[in-house]
Amino acid sequence: MKRLCTVGLVLLLAGCGITRKAEVSSVDVTSGIVRLDYGQPIFQTSHDDAYITSATATRECQAMGYSTATAYGQPVETCSVISGSLCLNSTLTVQYQCHGYAPRPAVTTSAYY
Repeated sequence: MKRLCTVGLVLLLAGCGITRKAEVSSVDVTSGIVRLDYGQPIFQTSHDDAYITSATATRECQAMGYSTATAYGQPVETCSVISGSLCLNSTLTVQYQCHGYAPRPAVTTSAYY
């Protein structure tokens, strides 16, 4: 009975989704692509918060001179920690394409006396 409860508990926890914060992993200024990564451990279902991830990508695009970011393609999953034939931790990469032109504000350095 104890064994059955343990297996049931593990299966219950395996179905839980965890929200991860995606961090900027690479930026390609020429093509305007921003890649963000987040980890997914074994027996967990991780996902990113689309609103926060989009805001992070837009901020990176604006730093490059673009105005907005749009999700581009599907998330790419790669195994980052392998033990034998078992993947213990995966890295999911989300890509965003930068669009538009954001002109830099003019800076005046003249002083009026």
